[in-house]
Amino acid sequence: MKITPEEVDYVALLGRLNIGPEEKKKYQAQLDDILKYMDMLAEVNTDNVEPMAGPVELHTPLREDVVLPSLPIEDALANAPAKIGSSFKVPKVIE
Repeated sequence: MKITPEEVDYVALLGRLNIGPEEKKKYQAQLDDILKYMDMLAEVNTDNVEPMAGPVELHTPLREDVVLPSLPIEDALANAPAKIGSSFKVPKVIE
């Protein structure tokens, strides 16, 4: 196997996952299978393939930008847990 138990522990740490010994073996095998598949993909000749952003070409439909009336302040604040005048009241996040 290419993936060591220590590497599985490291990936679990990065993902903030608490995994047991059984799961570690399972994930070690799964991660190793992923790397084997990546090795197979690396063998494919892509010399004459044009780079692309995705497998299908997508066009973003555009619409005309039309100004419409906004939601009334009373409606916007109707379900707010806390408000100050015409604004939402939120906890301070910066010291």
